[in-house]
Amino acid sequence: MNFRTLRVGNLIRDELGKLLIKEMELPGVVATITEVVVDKSMDSAEVRVSVIPSEKSEATVKVLRIAQGHLQYLLSKKLNIRPMPRIRFELDRGPEKAARVEKLLLEDNNK
Repeated sequence: MNFRTLRVGNLIRDELGKLLIKEMELPGVVATITEVVVDKSMDSAEVRVSVIPSEKSEATVKVLRIAQGHLQYLLSKKLNIRPMPRIRFELDRGPEKAARVEKLLLEDNNK
């Protein structure tokens, strides 16, 4: 990953975070954009989303995928990036896995 793709990924992450707060109604859910990975050709960007509570994560990502076109449009109006990478939402299971490992370690220490 080069400097430009990292920088573009960070810009997209920051702006999409603001757009999620302003434009999306996700009742009872906290959705956080953990990372945006932009490919070298700048054609696409994988937006990794962490959702709390985890039981609603699949449904939340589904809602984000439905709103993807609208969010893409708003993002392209906000950011002056050419070419603007095509965003796609993916569930980030990293925090969920980390919590499970931490729980197992705590259980092991209590034995």
